[in-house]
Order: sequence, then structure tokens, then C-alpha cells
Amino acid sequence: MKLKNIFTTLLFLIILTVFQQSMAQTNYSNVKVDDLSDTQIRQLIQRAESIGYNDAQLEQMAAAQGMKAEEIQKLRLRVEKIRKQEGTAGGNVANGNTEQTDDRSRTAVKINRDSTKITNNSYTNTDIFESLKPKIFGKELFSSSNLTFEPNLRLATPRGYVIGPDDELLIDLSGDNEASYKLKVSPEGVIRLQYVGNISVGGLTIEQAISKIRSSLGSTYPSLKSGRTSVAVNLGNIRTIKITLVGEVVKPGSYSLSSLSTVFNALNASGGPNENGSFRKIQVIRGNKVVSTIDVYDFLLNGVQKGNIRLQDQDVINIPVYEKRVEMSGEIKRPALFEVVSGESLADVLRFAGGFSTEAYSANIKVLQNTSRERKIIDVPSTQYNSYSPQNGDKFIVDAILDRFANKVEINGAVFRPGIYSLEDAATLKGLITKADGLKEDAFLNRGYINRLNFDNTASLLSFDVAKIMSGAQADIPLQREDKVTISSLFDLRDEYKLSIQGEVRQPGTFQYADNTSVQDLIQMAGGFKEGATPSRIEISRRVKSADTVGKNSRTAEIFTLSVDRNLKIEGPTFVLQPFDIVSVRNAEGYSIQKQIKLEGEVLYPGVYTITNKNERISDVIKRAGGLTSYAYVEGASLKRPGAEKVNPADKNAINNKEEEDKKYLNLKRAQEAGTKDTLSADIEQKLIQSDLVGINLERILEKPLGKYDLIVEDGDIIRVPRTLQTVRITGEVLNPNNIVYQPGKSLRQYINGAGGFTSNARKSGTYIKYANGSAAAVSKFLFFNNYPVVKPGAEILVPKRAERERLTAQSWIGIGTAVASLGAIIMSILR
Repeated sequence: MKLKNIFTTLLFLIILTVFQQSMAQTNYSNVKVDDLSDTQIRQLIQRAESIGYNDAQLEQMAAAQGMKAEEIQKLRLRVEKIRKQEGTAGGNVANGNTEQTDDRSRTAVKINRDSTKITNNSYTNTDIFESLKPKIFGKELFSSSNLTFEPNLRLATPRGYVIGPDDELLIDLSGDNEASYKLKVSPEGVIRLQYVGNISVGGLTIEQAISKIRSSLGSTYPSLKSGRTSVAVNLGNIRTIKITLVGEVVKPGSYSLSSLSTVFNALNASGGPNENGSFRKIQVIRGNKVVSTIDVYDFLLNGVQKGNIRLQDQDVINIPVYEKRVEMSGEIKRPALFEVVSGESLADVLRFAGGFSTEAYSANIKVLQNTSRERKIIDVPSTQYNSYSPQNGDKFIVDAILDRFANKVEINGAVFRPGIYSLEDAATLKGLITKADGLKEDAFLNRGYINRLNFDNTASLLSFDVAKIMSGAQADIPLQREDKVTISSLFDLRDEYKLSIQGEVRQPGTFQYADNTSVQDLIQMAGGFKEGATPSRIEISRRVKSADTVGKNSRTAEIFTLSVDRNLKIEGPTFVLQPFDIVSVRNAEGYSIQKQIKLEGEVLYPGVYTITNKNERISDVIKRAGGLTSYAYVEGASLKRPGAEKVNPADKNAINNKEEEDKKYLNLKRAQEAGTKDTLSADIEQKLIQSDLVGINLERILEKPLGKYDLIVEDGDIIRVPRTLQTVRITGEVLNPNNIVYQPGKSLRQYINGAGGFTSNARKSGTYIKYANGSAAAVSKFLFFNNYPVVKPGAEILVPKRAERERLTAQSWIGIGTAVASLGAIIMSILR
């Protein structure tokens, strides 16, 4: 365990050291918290929470990356302000915890105590302050690995391509004369053509070289002049040229590029301009003269490669230092650092940034400007965007619009079109109701109200009479911004009216109240009568609204009893129901569904039998089944009575015995909680509680039918007459629980000895026998002698477990000793 802790500590120190070194590579000493928008602070908080930082760790990492102490203090205040606005806490969000840490543990990593894995995944190379440092617009163009600007070498030879040394020319003659030449340009710019001699092509374009080669071949191949022979000149292998990049380049130096390469190919190879390099005035110098000036913004904004000329050998690309750079942040589409050249305005910078976002406050832009001595803030209105000339170091901040409406009014409730409306279109209360297509029929006309914001944004409530406003009897009320009008419905101001029906209908339940609903209507809604329903005694119970609460005989409900047509025909006056009435449909007198019992085992005709009358007994059913077979074991016959509610839950005449079973189970639980542990195991106890067996004596029943032992059968009864049983089962606290062959005259103790005898935990006095017919008998005691019950075939002997005895502690022994000593002292004092 110690070795594991040492390994975990070393792993944590290594990861923390690597993390601090990687984070220290970026310096944020120039970050000004006052320049950051609330959106940037929220992004910073979200990034910190996503990797498991709390606010204290965020400040610690800011200090580790060079942020000044005064800026960290400002950052803390800004974070607290935003958290207060959003109602969030600044605790440790790792693993869902909001734990507060002290100064000594702010840099600690939360480590899982059960493993060596660090639960925080924050210690990676992720820079959570990356959003605070604006990116340079266009920098990713030449640093992206997905954009290489490699020249396409499979294109046809450009007509303006200038031939130089090491180029390979392919000259093909076709027509009357067929010939092919593959010639390499010498360092002097000359090619040697068979039958023609030397031809100087160095410094010529492909188009000029074709004309010169054609004229040189004219004397050797006369058919060229008549057109019967044609000549084609193309480049074979393309030569390599040397290009030098100087100035503010990420990787300055000389580069070997294809002769088809352009300026963008060279910039991509060198990484492009560095942090101080200009993207607007990149110069191509050839022969000590500037032959092209490239503005990368033309390509970034418009896709136009203006000035991106093809390079030649020994060209020099110079990237000067930028002259003017400004930053734009806030509600714009592309926040970044932008380079501005002479003649450009704030409108151009907005164009570089992609324009305003959908939530931008476009009427005014805040400018943080650096003077020769200090900083200052300038507000530039939208009318001056085209005339304001940005200064070097300007930071433009575009705020978000206010989260409020200048002309919103709202109406809710009993109108046809509730919702939000313009104040100009609905300047008064009546006008707003009319704009919402008027009042619904269920509108509450006595009172409505307006939720209104006062000038200090406190809430006030203004009530009005809806009917008088609409009729003109009361003066119309002018509305104000953010007013919320509520007109209640009649149904909103009262309980929901319901009707209930229960009893012998197909779909009893609760239904929506409607005026003039009769009893017959409600019965029809409930699916009509069941077969056993009686329509002549239907009871309706009604609420008493003005009951005498003082008198002893105060009524709680009003009862009506009526008779309806079984076919629900409309004849004569009907009984109209009122809200909350409860209709009860009774069962018909004498109606009963068929009830059945089951005979199993050694009877002549086993199977299911229907009970013919309410006083049919066991002997009657055995007689209907043809009596017993010669193999029947009468003493082992049993009656299983699960109860009618289990066999036929739809039987309304069945008596539910579930409450009795619950009482038995509850009593057993109470006994166990009280410390009575000398019972059977829990599974045997539960099995006994749920046992449906009824102990019967079939032998006496058949000898004396209609006697006290001859029980009346009930629905769901199962009478089982087994074959002659030959074994006795011993379970519980014996050494070898098993089944033993029954032998007449053998005592209970002998059977237990046959199972190995009692265990040390056996409670011998609690031993009992459960007979095959479901009855049971326990061991009794007479004086000092145990009276064991008779064992019969098919019986089960159960030996319960003895209660656990609680050992006396040292304190208990001391207490007993003290009591004995006190008792002895009292006796001695009495004897004296």
C-alpha cells in the first residue's frame, strides 16, 4: 500500500511539472482584463470548468503564465460578478463536487483514493487562456497542415514560362517528317538540335522558344513552311530554383522550389509572416527591383490572388514589419487582430471582421486607444464608421444589444390569440384585446389585471373590469412597454368539474362534466351495464354545500336512488347530474358466476368440478367424482385453498383475505425485530405464511358426511388425494437433512437419529411435524418428559434453529459483580 502511495505521488509530481513547463511557454503578461468582454470571461470560465478547475486554480494558473497580480485581482472580480449574475458557484466542478479549497491546496490535483488514476484530465497541453490572446487574422493560412499551396505539375506548360538552365525541352515533329528530341538546356541557355545546331533559348518564354525553334528547323524541314509538318515544344523535367525569404518570416532563409512555384508556395514553405510580419505589403524583389507587392487580405476576403506571380531563380521575398494593427472583439463574426494600411477606415476593419453578429449593438463601437502617455476610450457612432481612421494599437469592442424589448406588450388567458404584440399596434388595453382577436366565450369579465414595471423596474399590479373596458363604460387604459395583460378563464377560477361512476359498468372511472348530463348518459359513457348489473337500484351521492357543521347529525352527502331502463331508452323525465356526483351501479340480487374446484390424485374421475349449490361439501364432490381408488392414501388427503380473489379476481362476492396475510407477516416481522430469533429461517417462515393448505381428515369426512369435519367447498379449492406415501422428510437443524423410509411404530426421535441427530444450534423443544394433509403437531412437554407426536407417511419433521445468545461483556460482568456485592452487603447489615 505504501509503494502504491509513493507511485501515485511521483506520478502526480511528474505530470504537474510537465504541465507547468508547457503552460509557461505562453506569456500573458500583456493581457488587460478591462479590455475583455463578458463573453470572453464566460468562455474562460467554461474552459476552466470543462477541465476541472475551480476559481482558485484558475487564478493560480494565470499567475504561472505571467499575468500580473493587479490583472489577476481584476479577473477575480469579473468572474465573481458573472457568477453572481448567472447564479453559479465557483467551487471545484470535477466529478460534480463543489468543494472549497484553501491557499495551501489551490494547486493540488484531486486524486482518486481508490486508484492511481488522476480524476482530472486538465493537466494536458490545453491552454485555457487561449481565448484571452487574440489571433492574428490570416496567420493560420500558412501554418495549417491542410493547406499546402503546392503547384500542380500535371498542367500544360504555361505559355509565359521562362526557360532557364537545367530545363528539359521535348520537341516533337509530326506530319511528313517524324522526329522527337529530348534536350536539356545548358547553363549557357543553349540546346543542341540535330541537323540544326545550337539554339539559344535561355531567358525566353515557351511561346518565344517555339517560334525560334520553328524558324531554325525551317531550313532542315521545308514542309514546316507549307504546314505539312508541325512542331510541338513542351517542358520535360522542371528545374529547381532558389528563393530567399527575409524580414519578418517564421522561418527565414533560402528555399529550393519548383520553377512553377508562386509567392504563396514560398510563403507556405516558410510558415508565412511571424508575429510582427505584415500581411498587406509582401514584396517580391527581382534584380534589386520590387516587381510585385502582395496583399494577402485580397485572397483571404475575396479569393483573389492579386500579385501572386510565378517566381524565378534568385528572387527575394521580403516581409516588412506591420505599420498599423488593431484588434476587434465582441459581437462580430471574426474577432482577431487586423492589419490596417493607409486610407482604410473603421468600416474596412468591420469588413475584415465579417461584420456584426446577430446580437451586436451596431449603433456604437467602443474604442480603447493608446496615447503617448496613457489609454483612453472613444465612442464611435455608426455615422463615423467610414470616416474614423484606426490608430495603431486600437481595440474595438462591439457590445451586445440589451436583453429587453423596446415595444413589447403581452396578453395571456382567455383571448383567441394570446402572445406578444407591438406596443405601436396595440397602444391601449382594448386595442390589445382586439389585436388578439377578442375575448373567448369563457372569459371572466368581472376582473382582469396588468403586470406593469415601474420606472425603477419594481413590479406593480393594475386591475380593471373587462366588461366595462370592452363596452366603453370605463375609460380605456394606455399600455406601457413590458405590460403583461392577463384575462382569466371561468375554468381557471373553479375546480375542474368531474363525474364518477363505479360498480357494475364496463368502464368505471371519472368523466368530464357537461351540462344536462343524465344518469343514462354517464352509464353509456362508461360502456353500459355489465351482465350482473341491476338497473332498478342505482344510487347517486351528491355533495352537500351548506351542511350544518355544528349539529351532531349534520349531513355529509345527499343520496338519491332511482331506476333506469336496462336498454337506456329515453322515456319520461331524466335525472340530471351535477358536478362531482358519484353514481354507483349495484350487482343484481342472486346473480353469481360459476365457481369451480379441482380434484387431483387418487379419485376415479379427477378434474375440475363446478359447485352446484352454496352448501356443497367435500364429501359431495368426492361422491360426484366416483369415490376413491384402491391406492388412495386417505390420511394424506389435503385441501389447498388459495382464495377466490386469486382464482377469480372479478368475482364481486369473493372475500379478500390479503389483509389477514399481511397481519401475519407483520406480526412475524415484529417478533424478529424484538429479538425472537429462535424461529425457522426467513424463507421457511415466508413459505409457512403463504401456505394455502387446510388440514382436513378425509377419513372422518367419508365416514360421517355432513359432519363438522366435512367442510363446505369454495371457489378455487384444490382437493388432492395422494397415493400411499412411503417416506418421511427431515429438514432444519439436523446433521443430514434427507428423506427416510417410513416404518410403522418408529418414533420421531428415531427418525431424527436417522438424519444424523440434532445440530448444536437445534432448538429441540420446538421440533414439530407437518403432515401430508396440511395439519401440524409440535413436541409437547409433560413435567420433565417430552411428548413426541406420531409420525405418519408423507410427514415432514422440521427442527428450528435456537436463538442466538448474546455474550456478556466485561461491563456486564462488572455490573453483575457490583449488584451481588451490594446484595451481600445488605444481607450482612440485616444479619447484624
